Amino acid sequence: MRHPELADRLAAAHALGTLRGGARRRFEALSRHDPRLRALALIWQERIAAMTELQPQQGPRPEVWKRIERELRREPDPDRATWLSRWLWPGMAGAGALASVAAVLVIVQLVSSLQARDGALAQLQADRQAAVQRNAQLVSELGATPNIRYVAVLEDDRSAPALLVSFDIRSSTLTLRRLGDYREGAERSLQLWALPAGGGPRSLGVLDEGGVVRLATQEQQVREVPALAISLEPKGGVPSERGPTGPVLFKGPLLPM
Repeated sequence: MRHPELADRLAAAHALGTLRGGARRRFEALSRHDPRLRALALIWQERIAAMTELQPQQGPRPEVWKRIERELRREPDPDRATWLSRWLWPGMAGAGALASVAAVLVIVQLVSSLQARDGALAQLQADRQAAVQRNAQLVSELGATPNIRYVAVLEDDRSAPALLVSFDIRSSTLTLRRLGDYREGAERSLQLWALPAGGGPRSLGVLDEGGVVRLATQEQQVREVPALAISLEPKGGVPSERGPTGPVLFKGPLLPM
């Protein structure tokens, strides 16, 4: 990639769904032939998916809606109307007096409704502020995302992505995310191998059955390694010096970012 920052922004927009039309089609066409773009797109999809899982649905509390509904349906208080009519009637007569009473009742009811709605709006504002604070926390967490130095998309023999591999130089961790539905079975294990340019394969660890696996790895173990592979081995894997003993199921280039 000649412009890694632009590629990262495009991958983020693609994952968010804001990259549309011809730009989206061109990005998808390029990613089919560029493993770095493909890896970036998958990484951003994982990030966005993680954020949506963490973010709870936000909305006013049930009592707020009940209060609004109650105020909208409230009828004028008959006791209040009786009290006002008794107090005002002796000094009033005819249609003018009735109009004055009606006006007072409307004003009292309007003030009461406005006060209730002001309370409901204040509660809505408080709920919104709490949501903004939670979003700010999520953004802060996203800002502390891993410092990914290498990525790989391991594919099967039909070029279908099976695992997304990323190396975080900050925590010295290889993270593997399963993209397909392959399951190795109770008596088998998937084992990750580095395929150096010179020498035999080196084991980087054995995967458990979880969707995301993290392996403690030093950068020198993956630096200048052109490719990674996954083999199917007996339960618990095999010693590194023996190399893969089972079939190699997935492989792909390891690319610096």
